[in-house]
Amino acid sequence: MVRVLRPIPVYKLKLLAFDLDGTLIDSAQDLCNSVNATLGHFKQGPLPDPAIAGFVGNGVPMLVRRSLAMAGGMTPEQVDEELLAQAIAFFLGYYREHKLDFTYAYAGVLEALKALGELHNAPGGVPRTMAVLTNKPVRPARGICEGLGLADYFLHIYGGDSFALKKPDPLGLRTLMEEAGASPEETVMIGDSQVDVQTARNAGAWSIGCDFGFGQRTLMKIPPDILVDTAADWTAALSPAKIDLRK
Repeated sequence: MVRVLRPIPVYKLKLLAFDLDGTLIDSAQDLCNSVNATLGHFKQGPLPDPAIAGFVGNGVPMLVRRSLAMAGGMTPEQVDEELLAQAIAFFLGYYREHKLDFTYAYAGVLEALKALGELHNAPGGVPRTMAVLTNKPVRPARGICEGLGLADYFLHIYGGDSFALKKPDPLGLRTLMEEAGASPEETVMIGDSQVDVQTARNAGAWSIGCDFGFGQRTLMKIPPDILVDTAADWTAALSPAKIDLRK
């Protein structure tokens, strides 16, 4: 279902920027396993998967920091910085090897990307660029997209270490706008969390919230312009002739 909270000028859009974790892919199990492997390596007990999944979205350093804090019964600010650096390095090495153990593209993602590509390249349509902007490090992000057959749909795949600042800072999205020749009015950020909506707001762009990913707890704290229940709804949300304007 497509719920329109604020109408988007779909016919103007030139850039579709997608989040990765919780939007295009369900990577929760591999992330949780990697966090718990890291905690075990540093003599900490495991955390429940739902708790770890709730930390996803702000990049690896924050994911590891929050996990160490919870496992150690402290606040994130109390985590030792030297321990944090070592834990991040271990996590990245472990995750690099296990990033595709259980990760998969959500149902309807490949079909929706194919349909959007065909729609955007139709005669008379506005040429559109599709890209990935994630806070996950860029190497595993690209490796996952390639492994799951997603990479060819995107002109660029940028990660949390592609720029000096991560989402919700607008630097990455503004860079994509420049590369695509798109204005904020011609750009939409598609993601599952408050971070993605805030990124769009900070860049002056539109937003589509995915109510099926990891960020369901925070998604409506800053309401997106359009809310969808499945990846298959992207086609309707971004097709002027199909969009359901019922709220």
